[in-house]
Amino acid sequence: MKIATIIIRSLIGLLLLFASISYFLNLFPEPPLAGNMKIFNDGLKASGYLIPLVKTIELICGLSFIIGKFNKLTFILLMPISVNIICTHIFLAPEGIPVAAFLFLGNIFLLYTKWNSYKGLFTA
Repeated sequence: MKIATIIIRSLIGLLLLFASISYFLNLFPEPPLAGNMKIFNDGLKASGYLIPLVKTIELICGLSFIIGKFNKLTFILLMPISVNIICTHIFLAPEGIPVAAFLFLGNIFLLYTKWNSYKGLFTA
């Protein structure tokens, strides 16, 4: 279980680092979007802060996953982002579902591995 945790944590960390660094350094051109995904993406850009905020959190979480520090906090911090990514791909851009599903299910697995640390959050 420990080896699987390290592998999944590292893969997710690399994925998050790749996505955030490529965004901040403009390494790749933005893929052409159409339909509702374009409208959704334009709305996120119009806010002026949301995409840079998410990419900054992705960068911090990716570094945390790779370094192996503050993981319990990082698992929780990444959950709303991974839920949004999977929902975006399910409803607007189905071609990205495999990567989004890996991120979401990997995050759930990582939360499960430390579940004893989170039990107190769900008690009255």
